[in-house]
Amino acid sequence: MIQLQHVCKTYGEGENAHHALRNVNLTINDGDVFGIIGASGAGKSTLVRCLNLLERPTEGAILYDGRDITGLSGRALLELRSQVGMIFQNFSLFQQRTVLRNVTFPLELRSEKGEAARKRAMELLELVGLADLAERYPSQLSGGQQQRVAIARALANNPKVMLCDEATSALDTRTTASILQLLQDINRELGVTLVVITHSLPVACKICNRVAVIDHGRIVEEGATAAVFGNPQSPVTRELLANDDMLAAIERDAEKGQEG
Repeated sequence: MIQLQHVCKTYGEGENAHHALRNVNLTINDGDVFGIIGASGAGKSTLVRCLNLLERPTEGAILYDGRDITGLSGRALLELRSQVGMIFQNFSLFQQRTVLRNVTFPLELRSEKGEAARKRAMELLELVGLADLAERYPSQLSGGQQQRVAIARALANNPKVMLCDEATSALDTRTTASILQLLQDINRELGVTLVVITHSLPVACKICNRVAVIDHGRIVEEGATAAVFGNPQSPVTRELLANDDMLAAIERDAEKGQEG
């Protein structure tokens, strides 16, 4: 379980201060696919980067299974990050490394090298459907393939949690669907908790069992995805859902889910 308690993040001081997060309180249960949605600049990426201390909160606490991580440093911080995988919009692969060596990189940081690291990497590439491309370089892959490599790399250390920061926003619709299916499979089969940062309501509707809506650094609404999208309480959420085509698509997805 991940708990955020009164988390604030401020950049700068005085009149020039920018309050990126304001008194955020959230609980993400083990096994959730938890979506954090909002417009550009709402604070989504700052929030997710606080979850592995790429950004440190200015105030508040972040608890993993009851343990406050906000003061971690050194080896303890590295251990935390090994248990929290992360994938990004721009894939963030090493261009001079092959697909295989991109996936082995987190293992090398933990002094796991040689055949053991290679075997683990190949297992993950098989999982994401790219075992036959192990010796290629990122520049030789499509965007969807690069994101699959990034997912394999994020799984290298058997993380309990995976943070997905706009992981599909650079992909076309068909590729997005395949990546979302892969993430759902990982959540279901490996038990990895997913935190999905997205500005796309269809993405959140497709994959998330719970969502929180963020606006100007504040959580304005949170709950089960169907409840939040089906009966929005916040003006911000209603504005996000204002497009009739979007609402129709969400309703169709909900009906299909009930039929299944």
